[in-house]
Amino acid sequence: MSKKIHIAISTDNLPESIKDYNKRLSASPIIVIENQYALWETESINFSVRVDKNVPSGSLRHLGWQDSTAQEFSQETDVNGITWERFNRQNQLDEINQLKLNS
Repeated sequence: MSKKIHIAISTDNLPESIKDYNKRLSASPIIVIENQYALWETESINFSVRVDKNVPSGSLRHLGWQDSTAQEFSQETDVNGITWERFNRQNQLDEINQLKLNS
């Protein structure tokens, strides 16, 4: 079983966020949708930043698990009001492809 923590935050400046998180994660994003979204995947973390007008820049969008055993995408809200997603790699790629189609 492969399971990584997923952290998703909002930004209003994707190019600067990419520069900053490249340094912090010692990695480059594996996917970038210009002016909308970037995804980093390392051995320990699945991390994304997204321009999201509904969430203040620098705020947590959601947490979750990239879990190879997940049969489908799911989400729930914890006791603190934080949304937690659970998904496999293909679920995430499908969501990213939908974002590309809508851009």
